[in-house]
Amino acid sequence: MAIEEPEYKIESKGTRYEIRKYGPIVVAETKIESDFESAGNQAFRILAAYIFGANKSKTKIAMTAPVTQSKDTADYLVQFTMPKKHFLETLPTPDDSRVQLRQLPARKVAVYNYSGSWSESRYKEKLAGFREDLKKDGLETIGEPVLARYNSPFQLWFLRRNEIWIEVK
Repeated sequence: MAIEEPEYKIESKGTRYEIRKYGPIVVAETKIESDFESAGNQAFRILAAYIFGANKSKTKIAMTAPVTQSKDTADYLVQFTMPKKHFLETLPTPDDSRVQLRQLPARKVAVYNYSGSWSESRYKEKLAGFREDLKKDGLETIGEPVLARYNSPFQLWFLRRNEIWIEVK
């Protein structure tokens, strides 16, 4: 079964990454004060409840990919991408005040793709190499890197599709 993903255009490709242009994307998000791995699990439960009907109209919303996670001061910000048929104004109000709805602006993102574990150590290892490539290619980045996860937690770890996104100027 195909899962909807946000549309993008590939602007260019580096040796191990590509530059994508994304249009505006609507997300449901929550902030979790925890460690890297626990934050993703805790946030997933909160956001999944929202899309499974824990909202004022009891509306179920289709699961999409990716689920993203980034560092936000002392917290981790975890976001579910909303299906493109939904707009900020058409999404139901969450029952849980920890769930916020927001539209992200259009942006240009450098994307590094890797498979395997969602562990913090693997993420940091891949991020370090990605940052080296971007620096070597003279790309100026903006903000914090984002881990984008595309698969269910039930997917075998070695078959998982993961990406690291870093906004570029």
